[in-house]
Amino acid sequence: MSTTLTRRLSALAAGTAAAAILAAAGTAAAQTEIRFTVAEYSGFTGPFFQEVAAAYEAENPDVDIQIEVVPWNTLLQRLTTDIAGGTAPDLSIIGTRWLLDFAAQDVAEPLDEYLTPEFRSTFIDTFMQPSVIDGQIMGLPVAASARAMMVNKDLFEQAGAEVPTTWDELYEAAEKISEIDGAFGIGMQGKEIETDAYFYYALWTFGGDIFEEDGTSGLDSPEAIEAATFYKRMIDEGLTQPSPTNYNREEVFNLFKQGNVGMIFTFPMLIPQVREEAPDMNYEVVPFPVRERQATYGVTDTLMMFSSSDVKEEAWDFVEFMYQDEWRSRFDRGEGFLPVTRNVAEEEYYQTDPDVKAFAAGLPYAKFAPTVENWEEMADVTIRALQQIYLDQAAPAEALNEAAEEINQIRGR
Repeated sequence: MSTTLTRRLSALAAGTAAAAILAAAGTAAAQTEIRFTVAEYSGFTGPFFQEVAAAYEAENPDVDIQIEVVPWNTLLQRLTTDIAGGTAPDLSIIGTRWLLDFAAQDVAEPLDEYLTPEFRSTFIDTFMQPSVIDGQIMGLPVAASARAMMVNKDLFEQAGAEVPTTWDELYEAAEKISEIDGAFGIGMQGKEIETDAYFYYALWTFGGDIFEEDGTSGLDSPEAIEAATFYKRMIDEGLTQPSPTNYNREEVFNLFKQGNVGMIFTFPMLIPQVREEAPDMNYEVVPFPVRERQATYGVTDTLMMFSSSDVKEEAWDFVEFMYQDEWRSRFDRGEGFLPVTRNVAEEEYYQTDPDVKAFAAGLPYAKFAPTVENWEEMADVTIRALQQIYLDQAAPAEALNEAAEEINQIRGR
């Protein structure tokens, strides 16, 4: 072998060894991996949490934050599969309504020992309460909203209709708007997640409840049947878009943003979408119509730590980083949520913006999804019953009576 070739091979070996050392050093520098499953609210969600993770990693080079963004429609199934397979993440955003079942399965880590009094005091109590189970804090509020109605004022003006305050007035307005070519009086959701919530708005304001005082289902109550009959009447008379069971939440939102719908039941998340995608729309946020009482749906989503995590302390440090005012303010505004922390709630934007104030005005009379075991299963029963009604496969009383019986069996009532 020539001297030159020997030198080249020696240099190559040295370079390879140096590269291996550097690679090993890089691996050693990122010893801790934190897996965070994020629910996808909008196109803003993924890039935002990637930015938060990058900022944290810049301050903590020995930590690698793995962000996985999962659509809401598949999130529960994904987490259930991961839990069963022993591959649950360290942290996840979840629907608060799932928390009781996760706690009952001992997969949710109680957070009391991690929460300092100072950090605990940053949260608004109203939004902390849904995550308290048997006196223990099982999660942190990560997103919050109260629901309301949005109206397209241009369609109302064109139809000569008044913004409704009662359900009878809503029906009359929907009739007039539906006479406009290409317009629908009200957008109705009937597919996938929260089809049941779209019904609760009427159920509650008609005077009914999801559960009676004795814990049995309220779906077979006169108020529930009256509310479902009202919805079905609007569908049959063409006051909604055709075939509501073909429309999920986002698709109904799109109809409104396109200017085709006079009224929609929604939450603050729609506001930034309308401002960006339909900046010339003349809209207003108003309370739900009333039959017997005022009501709205108060919703929180929860940040949960999994008990199986072997990096709990490191994950908690990242949690505290995420909840700094700068990040919380950007997240809440970017997604259109109500603030869950006191400092962000005191920002001028939340004190003066008319749309945000209109949604927040419902909080004093807001109702939350019940914190009961097997809630998702019961919600699915409700959704199937509503879809049967909307598709004319069963009369409202028949479908809701059967649903109530099934829910009572699930609850052991």
